[in-house]
Amino acid sequence: MIQLPTRRDEATHHRFDDAQTDLWAFERRLHQANYHLVAGVDEAGRGPLAGPVVSAAVILPPDDAIPGLNDSKKLSPARRAGLFETIQQRALAVGVAAVDAREIDRINILQASLLAMRQAVARLSPAPDYLLIDGKFTLAETTTPQEAVVKGDARCAAIAAASIIAKVSRDRLMQGYHETYPAFGFDRHKGYPTRSHKAAIAAYGPCPIHRRSFRGVKEHLTPC
Repeated sequence: MIQLPTRRDEATHHRFDDAQTDLWAFERRLHQANYHLVAGVDEAGRGPLAGPVVSAAVILPPDDAIPGLNDSKKLSPARRAGLFETIQQRALAVGVAAVDAREIDRINILQASLLAMRQAVARLSPAPDYLLIDGKFTLAETTTPQEAVVKGDARCAAIAAASIIAKVSRDRLMQGYHETYPAFGFDRHKGYPTRSHKAAIAAYGPCPIHRRSFRGVKEHLTPC
């Protein structure tokens, strides 16, 4: 079994400051400390009842700021899609990884999110020399220097870029699942627990991509 300890690193834990508006402050500090390949890491899909959790890791060029970067949740779908293409074209490296519903049920959603993050980082080429990770947790089993940044997708350019890559990548996966399981409306809610989604689960029972350990799904499982 994959063991990913859930540990909070107080030494590298940053509290969110609403006055923080300079998205490049983290990267600037690290570049001045001679870290040149700084990767932002974020995930999308912790809350849905169905589908994978998707993580992305992005290394942005230090001298080529991408305008309009922001937390993916604050952007319209059209704006996210445009920035997704721009990031893919201009980033020094992009890594994406997904952990499916079965593995989420096996190891829990937090562990699955951290696993997807670690896999996304492993897919970066060139490899990063520093990690900025959205949330409260750092990644176990890595020797790369790292820090956790609470609400990092609204505070750090590289994490904001990773949030966009993760969100758009997951939305596209869920659009594909809609073609296979059209009764559930995955093209609309992307697996999140909307009223219509919960009604569909009650009417048809869970499909293969539903997270069976989640409330809202497990109540509708047919006993063996």
